[in-house]
Amino acid sequence: MTPAPLTGTRAEQIAEAYLRQHGLNSIARNYRCACGEIDLVMRDGEVLVFVEIRYRTSARFGSALESIDRRKRHRIVLAARHYLSRRNRPEPRCRFDVLALSGAPPGNLRYDWIRDAFLADS
Repeated sequence: MTPAPLTGTRAEQIAEAYLRQHGLNSIARNYRCACGEIDLVMRDGEVLVFVEIRYRTSARFGSALESIDRRKRHRIVLAARHYLSRRNRPEPRCRFDVLALSGAPPGNLRYDWIRDAFLADS
């Protein structure tokens, strides 16, 4: 019997736990505004990290990483700018990471973590 694919929420929980195991600290989940959504906002030392989580059971229709096109990156950047504008603190150093999960849990789950996956002006 094949394991059931993850739901989006469960994939985000698994991704967050993975990143926390690798030293990042959670700040916010599913930050939404009119211009977009950020799956996870985390801190890596002094760096504020905006994380996009992608999950695919297979690459049949393209990989999880390939699904983050220019338009999606633009919406993430706009949402990050909105998030930063609502803080009453100096703007920290920021980066945009992507964590792609693929395969079937629990034993066949693959993690592809790309730090600095794209720039704010991309």
